[in-house]
Amino acid sequence: MPTLFLIPTVLAEQTADQVLSPQIREVISQTKVFFVENVRTARRFISSLKTGLIIDELTFYDLHKDTPETETQQQLKLLKQQNQDAGVLSEAGCPGVADPGAVAVRLAHQSGWQVRPLVGPSSILLALMASGMSGQSFAFHGYLSIDKPARLQQIRQLEQDARKRQQTQIFMETPYRNNQMLADLLAVCHPETRLCVACNLTAPDELLRTLSIREWKGQTVDLHKKPSLFLLL
Repeated sequence: MPTLFLIPTVLAEQTADQVLSPQIREVISQTKVFFVENVRTARRFISSLKTGLIIDELTFYDLHKDTPETETQQQLKLLKQQNQDAGVLSEAGCPGVADPGAVAVRLAHQSGWQVRPLVGPSSILLALMASGMSGQSFAFHGYLSIDKPARLQQIRQLEQDARKRQQTQIFMETPYRNNQMLADLLAVCHPETRLCVACNLTAPDELLRTLSIREWKGQTVDLHKKPSLFLLL
């Protein structure tokens, strides 16, 4: 039975030695086929690990939000016939979590593959761990609407859910719109609502701070083009 390895990648460049276990290098060094969200990023990541693999001898299958499911299904079927292991690589962090790699995992289970998740950094869990907010009850919502009226309504609803259920609400934004998201949160939320901003996690310039909305209004931060997560409670 072939194995589908779920292989975490770094959240910030040049941090592999600090955040990845030796098992990840070992698995990658023995794997020849990868399902990846971005081929260029995946090739660069594998090269940076210096495992001795010849990159041009590896096979990379696209697995992004527009990849036809039938294409991935056929690729898994062929690999299973060859009893060939494969890996799933996210663009950053853990595959299958807020990530199109979940499609390959679901299809692998349906086809009788063994699925093995490997330990590595998850921006969602790292942010939650360090937020000081509820880790017993939380929800991740991915991206909010790009339409401003709809986004403001979503923020109000998330704040209401957080207060009613005592449930941490986690969401993200496209990096070049982070500052606008922060401005919307400060404009809409109650002054005593707690907001955690987790930016550039694991990088040297990491920002991770939990303050009330009232306190955030006295802060000056620039999140532009920096991968960030927002948590409300």
